[in-house]
Amino acid sequence: MTPRRRAYFAWTVVCLVWGTTYTAIRIALDTIPPFLMAGFRWTAAGALLIAAVSARGQPLPSPRSWPALALLGVLLLGVGNGAVVWAELTVPSGLAAVLVAALPFWMVGVEAMRTDGERLPARQVWGLVVGFIGIVLLVGPQIDFDGRGFLGGVVATQLACLGWAVGSMYARRRSAHENVLTAAAFEMLFGGLALLAVGVALNEWGAVVINPRTGGALLYLIVIGSIAGFSAYAYALKHLPVATVSLYAYVNPVIAVILGALLLREPFTARMALAAALIFAGVGLVRSPRMSFER
Repeated sequence: MTPRRRAYFAWTVVCLVWGTTYTAIRIALDTIPPFLMAGFRWTAAGALLIAAVSARGQPLPSPRSWPALALLGVLLLGVGNGAVVWAELTVPSGLAAVLVAALPFWMVGVEAMRTDGERLPARQVWGLVVGFIGIVLLVGPQIDFDGRGFLGGVVATQLACLGWAVGSMYARRRSAHENVLTAAAFEMLFGGLALLAVGVALNEWGAVVINPRTGGALLYLIVIGSIAGFSAYAYALKHLPVATVSLYAYVNPVIAVILGALLLREPFTARMALAAALIFAGVGLVRSPRMSFER
């Protein structure tokens, strides 16, 4: 399999896996406070992945690279994921999906601000707009504005998008020869430790209760959402354009709706079909055949 095909396979994994994590996060939050839950998730995933790559004899990043990996862990996971988890305490999951779907705009915007950043032609700008309209059509009618911490949740999701965009831009420009898997493992570990520190500072320990349901959701987030999902994201980010990689935020809600229809017999209406068509049309516009996929 060529690097380009592997990168698209990794991107597909991100779309499928992270399309299921909103539900798992919501379940885990039933009995586990947000920052400790996210901290448990990423710290455990990072430690397990480091142990796995060490057992295979792969070299680990030198201590000299740890500060950069720690910064990436804080931006991508501490801010990028932690803020979304906190937002899901008060923002309905449908609205959270819409708000996080603004991520492609943040990512290409941050990238375009650099003098050496990727520039988007008009076709791709229109692709982002069409895809976002599809996201709003997909989940907009399901939103229930109950006002509980609404503004704070909105701000938190956009802060998460900004942290993720800045972290992704920085990650793309790190050493191309660095092992993606080991770097991702240390980013998870450092990001998880930062989230645990926030949870401890907020005295969340007293509210931690883990039952089979929430424990199962947390285990799913650790193994599937983090080890598989984030490792695939790190690989795709190294080999695909920012605009292409960022589209997972558009595809995730579609995957969630399709899985609900297939596995849970949830309704799949004509509105949902139209929304999915718009989203994939946007993806097609952004994925220009003229783009280079090798760094």
